[in-house]
Amino acid sequence: MYQDDGSSSVTSSPLQFFSMMSLSPSMGSPYPWLRELKSEERGLYLIHLLLTCANHVAAGSLENAEIALGQISQLASPDGDTMQRIAAYFAEALAHRIIRAWPGVHRALNATNITFASEEILVQKLFFQMFPFLKIAFVLTNQAIIEAMEGEKMVHIIDLNAAEPAQWIALIQALSARPEGPPHLRITGIHHQKEVLDQMARLLIDEAEKLDLPFQFNPIVSKLEHLDVEKFHVKTGEALAISSALRLHSFLASDDEYRKKSPLALKNSNGSHLQRVLQTNQGTLGELLEKDIVNGYSPSSDSASSSPLSSPASVKMDSFLNALWGLSPKIMVVTEQDSNHNGSTLMERLLEALYSYAALFDCLESTVSRTSTERFKVEKMLFGEEIKNIIACEGAERKERHEKLDKWIQRLDFAGFGCVSLSYYGMLQARRLLQGYGCDGYRIKEENGSVVICWQDRSLFSVSAWRCRK
Repeated sequence: MYQDDGSSSVTSSPLQFFSMMSLSPSMGSPYPWLRELKSEERGLYLIHLLLTCANHVAAGSLENAEIALGQISQLASPDGDTMQRIAAYFAEALAHRIIRAWPGVHRALNATNITFASEEILVQKLFFQMFPFLKIAFVLTNQAIIEAMEGEKMVHIIDLNAAEPAQWIALIQALSARPEGPPHLRITGIHHQKEVLDQMARLLIDEAEKLDLPFQFNPIVSKLEHLDVEKFHVKTGEALAISSALRLHSFLASDDEYRKKSPLALKNSNGSHLQRVLQTNQGTLGELLEKDIVNGYSPSSDSASSSPLSSPASVKMDSFLNALWGLSPKIMVVTEQDSNHNGSTLMERLLEALYSYAALFDCLESTVSRTSTERFKVEKMLFGEEIKNIIACEGAERKERHEKLDKWIQRLDFAGFGCVSLSYYGMLQARRLLQGYGCDGYRIKEENGSVVICWQDRSLFSVSAWRCRK
């Protein structure tokens, strides 16, 4: 959602001269007309600059990349309109990628960057409150667990990302109202911060006591990648459920050595093409990106097909999924970002990330004031850090390896899991939740029994349910 400064016509604007311009040292000095651009014009030019800069970074042309970053910095702003905000974080990510070539400089610049646990907890809470994505995922997950555990007397749930107690408070309430009576419930929560698990334990124990539901909470302080599944202590006679929300993709950090090298062919935008794009007029950042801004490249909801499933697959991922399969869960529900951010090349990842984060920034533009401190924290501390990791990091340091639903279906099927269709009642609850959210841009789509949650037509998160195939 753009708040234009006036007419978006580009006739007689400086943009008509872009086709005659090329990034060179002579462009390093500020152009006074840059700050006079209308919102639409500025957004399109920022996209052009980001793609040009990324091409220079990928090619190792650091002098030209520095010039492009200088121009971006004149237009981008973390408190401006949507495109200004997102450009600021992508420019920062590209700058970090450049300075990582000098490890000493990079370490010195980041030596005083300290992230407090309380800040990390806060920004995750803000994401949960500001967006409906996790709320919908939790409704679908809980309903799948309730249906799978019908008639069971002892239920054990393993939460691989135990960050939000609201999900399990709702489940405790639902299970306490079962016609056959509540089961004995045990929840094993995994999180790398003890403070998060301590708070969850207090809240869940209080709720269970209030409803007279037999309950135990088993906290495991660990990063998921270092987890020993023996610590789950699954007992004979327990019906097991596993919930994984936005965590499994971290195992893909070990994929690089196997990933095929297939650079994405990306042509530089020529002048006439850019001029034609700039003449069109649309409203949101997502729509700006949907204009054919890069010749021939137009990512779609199934753009993951451009990056096939790694072969052989991730050893760590396979090992962990096999360990989960060995626990014989009655149900496992997986929520993941539904984006293709795990490409082998910088340009592939940057283009895909522009599309998906454009949608997320548009969500906030449509629902939250530009001056909101909470919005700024989510954009900087959550989205900004994810963008930086996707763009600036390689190898094991690149943790944000989001992939599309079809990749997860292949991977989980290979590990011995069979897909379970999410129920009509779960879908009904999710749609009711969205209807009450007060924003028309969110959508839910069913895909082969699983669910993708979208902003407009852009899928952003997927929810899928699985059971062991014997």
